[in-house]
Amino acid sequence: MHPRIEEVLSYLDTERTALRAAVELVPAPLRNQPPAADRWSVAQVLQHLASVENKIGMAMTKWIADARAAETGPETETSPVVNNLMVQAIADRSKRRDAPEEFRPPGDVDAESAWAALERSRKTLRDALLAGDGLALGEIKQPHPVLGPIDLYQWALFEGSHEARHAGQIREIATQMNADSTTTASAS
Repeated sequence: MHPRIEEVLSYLDTERTALRAAVELVPAPLRNQPPAADRWSVAQVLQHLASVENKIGMAMTKWIADARAAETGPETETSPVVNNLMVQAIADRSKRRDAPEEFRPPGDVDAESAWAALERSRKTLRDALLAGDGLALGEIKQPHPVLGPIDLYQWALFEGSHEARHAGQIREIATQMNADSTTTASAS
């Protein structure tokens, strides 16, 4: 496996582990409940992540198949692809962003089903990256609605950073729910 693909997959695995740890901070019976009327539940966050990752995985599958058909050259670059500034900018929760309508989750999703969808979407993305192993993915650029034209490594890194952003959101939900349960318990 090319070192760049290995680096990207490792980054994705690290962010998935952090997401799982964030989910575990919220007691299972509370994962389907929004912490407030205008906030998503953990289940909805997970469903959102699955929808975005699935769309990226499917797009990357197509882009890589097109690159193979166009006889894109081999990857000769071995420098690192994780760009900490891009990663931090995407994961930064100090600026609220509204999800496009197509990625807004329904209210009736449950956390277990959403996590299963997230695992399936990761397989799609991982399979796409592995199909591109050996191709110069840094030379293939596709437009991102916010970031502009980015290469296929950056698309995968975006997905990991997007997950990091929402892991932060889930940690916020856990903090709020734990504070709410403490307030409720002390009021009893």
